[in-house]
Amino acid sequence: MHVVLLVCALFPALPILWMASTSFKPNGQVFDWPPKLVTAEMNLGSYAAIFADGEKLRFFLNSYVVAGSVTVLTLLVSVLAAYALSRYDFPFKRALNVVIISVQAVPPITLLIPYFGLVVTLGLYDTYGGLILTYIVFTLPYAIIMMTGYFNTLPRELDEAVMVDGAGPLTVLFRILLPISVPGLVSVGVYTFMIAWNEYLFALTLTRTNEMRTVPIGIQLLMGQHSYDWSQIMAMSILGSIPILLLFTFFQRYFLSGMSAGAVKA
Repeated sequence: MHVVLLVCALFPALPILWMASTSFKPNGQVFDWPPKLVTAEMNLGSYAAIFADGEKLRFFLNSYVVAGSVTVLTLLVSVLAAYALSRYDFPFKRALNVVIISVQAVPPITLLIPYFGLVVTLGLYDTYGGLILTYIVFTLPYAIIMMTGYFNTLPRELDEAVMVDGAGPLTVLFRILLPISVPGLVSVGVYTFMIAWNEYLFALTLTRTNEMRTVPIGIQLLMGQHSYDWSQIMAMSILGSIPILLLFTFFQRYFLSGMSAGAVKA
């Protein structure tokens, strides 16, 4: 059993180890045969080149701004929408649920050309706003579904007990329900940040200048017509993986429990 588990762990770990190893190698040693994970010439030159290049650092800044904004806005809107869907009955509630699920089922690539035209028409081409609004469309349906499912697991007696003391709906939401909904918030937040951080196709289509490019596009720009700078490509990939890795490391417990709770009651 231990051998099987070790093999299963090595299968996804080896590409990551090879990526990390390549990021420290000189570009000329990447395809040496036989391949070696560790060589005498390994150095931090690729990482130093990235941190010394303002344009590459701008890619990371853009990704943090876009992914962070999308995460905050998605959480805010999804919490309010999910609270309404979970706790109140109103006209067309069932139809609204169908629309939300239907939007989630649409493949994003089919919306690429319409969104390009819409973003250009609104004057948001090559701006943070264009990317943020587009990503929210893709992250919000899932977030609403998951948060609605999570709120459904919380007893309504909590709301009623606080409302008896004169509290309003927003007080119930922000003072009572949200503090005990941390697992759901974390799972939705991590998922949203990951989607916005890793997205490539829309980031490529809706931006024009390097000042607005994100990390996935920055990695692609390191691939030249006649040669690839593999060391910097792998170094930038490692640096781009760190935020997601840290999120999963610190919030793994909340993420798993939030996903399971939201899925059961959705």
